[in-house]
Amino acid sequence: MKEKIVKHIVYTALFLSGIMINGQNGKDSLQFEKISTEILNYGKGYTELKDLTKNIGHRLSGSESYEKAVQWAAQRLRGAGADKVWLQEVMIPVWIRGKESLQIRTAKGAWKKLKMLSLGNSEGTGGKDVSGEIIMVRSMNEYEKLSADQVKDKIIFFNYPFSQSYVETFRGYGDAAKYRTTAASLTAKKGGKFAMIRSLSSAFDDIPHTGAMRYDGENKIPAVAIGSSTADELADLLKSGTITAKLNSNCGMKVEKLSHSVIGEITGKKDQSVIVVGGHLDSWDVGEGAHDDGAGIVQSIEVLRTFKKLGIQNNHTIRVVCFANEENGVKGGIQYGKTAKDKNEKHLFAIESDAGGFTPRGISLNMDDTKRKQIQSWKDLFLPYGVYDFKETYSGTDLYPLHDMGIPTAELFPDSQRYFDIHHTEEDTFEKVNRRELLLGAVAMTQLIYMIDKNW
Repeated sequence: MKEKIVKHIVYTALFLSGIMINGQNGKDSLQFEKISTEILNYGKGYTELKDLTKNIGHRLSGSESYEKAVQWAAQRLRGAGADKVWLQEVMIPVWIRGKESLQIRTAKGAWKKLKMLSLGNSEGTGGKDVSGEIIMVRSMNEYEKLSADQVKDKIIFFNYPFSQSYVETFRGYGDAAKYRTTAASLTAKKGGKFAMIRSLSSAFDDIPHTGAMRYDGENKIPAVAIGSSTADELADLLKSGTITAKLNSNCGMKVEKLSHSVIGEITGKKDQSVIVVGGHLDSWDVGEGAHDDGAGIVQSIEVLRTFKKLGIQNNHTIRVVCFANEENGVKGGIQYGKTAKDKNEKHLFAIESDAGGFTPRGISLNMDDTKRKQIQSWKDLFLPYGVYDFKETYSGTDLYPLHDMGIPTAELFPDSQRYFDIHHTEEDTFEKVNRRELLLGAVAMTQLIYMIDKNW
């Protein structure tokens, strides 16, 4: 074992020296090493994530805890050395969950309570019981074959499983997400009472996952999610006879309110062209929002702190944006893009971390081929840090307003295998985050920002 470790150290040293000799800038590789050493030894992201998740907790838009997080983020940005910190006003939707319960029973059986979560932005039952026979479908095509008479006054259960075939689990999530977003409206158009979905989960457990849905039309009926094992049990029960479901929920949308995204920056020494690094400060109202997206917030602050700590003289303004309301409205991202456009601010690049605080594997690049190939040409600099995948072409949800303005955007691409086990659930807690994995994500982002700042 010791011999293998020694060989690994030697090979790594030879590899790094090869980078310096064979065309990649030796100063860049040394700066990469300094960045990594600083963050892995002295980074504050992990302890700050603990503070955010344990002392504030989940941070649903419009809630008291979200407003506490706003002040928390402003304080942390000042502590990280930002030259300027401010709050950007955002009008956000306010959705409240309230008490909720879902029960089922067979024709002759007693009511049995199921674990469930109302989907985000869903209307509830007004605190009244709403019941009806369950009709199960396994796909959109199956649902489309049902007539309005078959659906009227029924509860439609969309039992579409998260595909296990995709190695990159975001593809499985994207495939199944349409059921979460559209189930209620599809059911309402044919007269159904409410919709149920199988959670968008890569795990085989009984944990329900929430997440945003939307309405297409005036008839706003409830939509709820159940866990994978509950979905399987319900499917088996439906084989043997009629099952009735009863929902009682108090969720619903309230009036919009004024809130804020939190922004901090270090001013560029050459010009004030902006490089954005960010995450979203809000979360759903279950769990602690640790991976989604407390991780992205503390990683972004770590980028700024590291530039200041190492005395890196940034040519361009490096701006950390803690976006408001990504989960159920994207109002923070939209407002940031609008403000940047109105002020005619020049943005060079923007990256978001919103895929969990797991080990970084790559960086997804949503930009033209020239810029993409330039970043891909730096691949050998990132390889010693386990970052190798630059082929994906999406970017963070909050950044699409900037992307639509022609600005190159990107997203940190961590290992995705565990993310959708806990995504939008009570299981998304600080204890699920590994310190080194979290900080390595901050390392990769800081290294990339360093290269963008130097070369663009």
